[in-house]
Amino acid sequence: MLALERRGFAGPGAKERAIREELGLAPVRYYQLLNALLDDPRALAHDPVTVNRLRRVREGRRAER
Repeated sequence: MLALERRGFAGPGAKERAIREELGLAPVRYYQLLNALLDDPRALAHDPVTVNRLRRVREGRRAER
């Protein structure tokens, strides 16, 4: 999941298509799992740059609500 998040996607729907094809997950389920993963210390140890970036994005979205 973190490797997928590191990639750039061209065009609308490309990321959702990759989620379905590569991971076999519905995008909603993917984002549920990703959100839980961001709170896992093992994910932070594995890829701190990506996890911290995604945490910042998540916090920014929460602040907008």
